Amino acid sequence: MSVVVARMVDGQARQWQHTATGGAKASTDLIPAILDLLRQADLKLADLQAICFGAGPGSFTGLRTACSVAQGLAFGVGVPVLPVDSLLAVAEDARYSALDGRSSLVVTAALDARMDELYTATYAYESGVWSELLGSALVRPEDLQRFPPADKGQSATWLIAGNVFAVYGERVASGDPASAQAQRVPALSTAAAMLRLAPQLLAAGKAVAAQDALPSYIRDKVAKTTAERAAEKAAAQSAVGA
Repeated sequence: MSVVVARMVDGQARQWQHTATGGAKASTDLIPAILDLLRQADLKLADLQAICFGAGPGSFTGLRTACSVAQGLAFGVGVPVLPVDSLLAVAEDARYSALDGRSSLVVTAALDARMDELYTATYAYESGVWSELLGSALVRPEDLQRFPPADKGQSATWLIAGNVFAVYGERVASGDPASAQAQRVPALSTAAAMLRLAPQLLAAGKAVAAQDALPSYIRDKVAKTTAERAAEKAAAQSAVGA
C-alpha cells in the first residue's frame, strides 16, 4: 500500500509519502494514512486537484478498496477522481527508477496475476509522453510478447518491467526470441508513479466524477473450480505416466 500527497511550496513541488504492507489491514489503515499526509501537507480534501487511484488490473480486493476509498473521499468534497492504469504506473516506475533521462522507451509491463498468469500491457515513452501500444491482457509467463512497432522497435530502449521475475524466473517471455534483448527491471504500481502520470492524464481529460470511477479487473474469476483443479491434476498424472 502506498499513498502520496503533493503540493507546491514556495514554487517547489513537495511530496509526503506513506508506504505499508497491504493485505487485510489495508482497508482500515488507508483512510487514516491519507488524512495524516494531508495534515502534514497542510491541505484539505477540497484543496486537491484530483484523487488518483490504481484502477487495475490487479487483485480484486485491492482494486475495490482503492476505488471505493477514492470515491468516498472525492464524493464528499466534489473533487474529481483520476483512475490510473496500474500497468502504466509499473512502466513509469521502471522508467523513473532505471532509465530516467531517456527520451525514448518501449516498456512491456507485467504484474503477477497468480494462477500461473500475468497481467501485461506495452507502452511507448517519447519525449515525456506515454502512449499505449498493446492494451491490457492476461497471458501465461511464456507467452509474454513485446510489441515491435516499426518506428520504435529498433531505436527505442526496450524494458520488461514488473514484479514477475522472482516468481516466474526464466519462464518470462521465453517464447519470444527477441526477449533476450530486453532489459528486465523490477517495478511496482506505486502512488509516486501515478502522481507523475497525473498531469498527462488530467490534460487528456481522464478524470471522472466520483460515482463514475470503476476498477479494471481483466480477469473475471479469482480461483479455479474444484473440477478445473481435478482436471489439471489428472492431466498432469497422465503426462507423468506417459
